[in-house]
Amino acid sequence: SLIGKSVVIGAGGVVTVLFTPALLVTLGWTQAGVAAGSIAASIMSWMGVVSSGSLFAFLQSIGATGLTTTAAGVVGSVGGAMGWMLSAICNQNGTTSTLR
Repeated sequence: SLIGKSVVIGAGGVVTVLFTPALLVTLGWTQAGVAAGSIAASIMSWMGVVSSGSLFAFLQSIGATGLTTTAAGVVGSVGGAMGWMLSAICNQNGTTSTLR
């Protein structure tokens, strides 16, 4: 149903907003900068110079300061889109009847 899909999309957005800061710190984007030996450090090493406005810089900003209202909107939208994709996949395969 439309309500079931809306719940999955909304839950995807909320969960993403709640867990993104902790996940980024775990991956190495911290308040003190990129943590040595972390996944973020490996990505930075591979990238070389990090451009202002890049995805890497955006993730570092979230790791350093948390989610601003704008960042929460972006991250929540991505989570909602992932919830929508999950809903569509489950409905296509017929594996989740509660989302129909």
